Amino acid sequence: MQTIPPMPNRALLKWIATIKRHPSALLLGVQLLGVLLYPMMESMPQGSALFGAFGIIVLALALWVVNRSTMLNSVAWGLAMPAVVLSIAAAVSERPELVAFAHLLESALYFYTAFGLIAYMLRDHRVTGDELFAAGATFTLLAWAFAFAYSVCDRWVPGSFSATLDADSPRTWIELLYLSFSTLSGVGLSDIMPLRPHARSLVMLEQFAGVMYIALVVSRLIGLATSRAIARRD
Repeated sequence: MQTIPPMPNRALLKWIATIKRHPSALLLGVQLLGVLLYPMMESMPQGSALFGAFGIIVLALALWVVNRSTMLNSVAWGLAMPAVVLSIAAAVSERPELVAFAHLLESALYFYTAFGLIAYMLRDHRVTGDELFAAGATFTLLAWAFAFAYSVCDRWVPGSFSATLDADSPRTWIELLYLSFSTLSGVGLSDIMPLRPHARSLVMLEQFAGVMYIALVVSRLIGLATSRAIARRD
């Protein structure tokens, strides 16, 4: 005779099933949580280690989300594993030059995952709940990808970015992420300014990516969702 699981276990199983149906929602939630945690990490003595650990969690979620798309998992793993190894090596050996290479690989992985989610959202003419979460997760993936690209640029070409406060100091991660979100969203409210030609090129590319993402992907999802709502009402 089959027994019914206790209520707490049933709730947990239901929650796990929901997460499996909507992995993009978990990725989006963790990345937004990171926006709140990064400032605290930077002010802590062990902030570098915490930042690396949190980055590994996000990388693992990105690999999981790639499974929802038609992209090749081998490419994602080929980018993620060296990035994790370099991040750990940089923290253990206290060699900051390794961080640039780790960020370069992480930027490539986030771009790859973002393109995978875009392909996932565009592969049919239906709008599911997970695809709506994927729209938000893709935006944050692009913001992270460009922020890592900014970090690489700032490490390889010192003085690539300046700011209103501490203009001559290297830019922190939260500053570069803030610039990336401001640029990608088209708000343009960041006080971080690109000074070098390579930095300005990256910012222009992100401005273009933000406009095209809204115009091609988000507008399509809104159109399909509206058409579905009208069809149901009729």
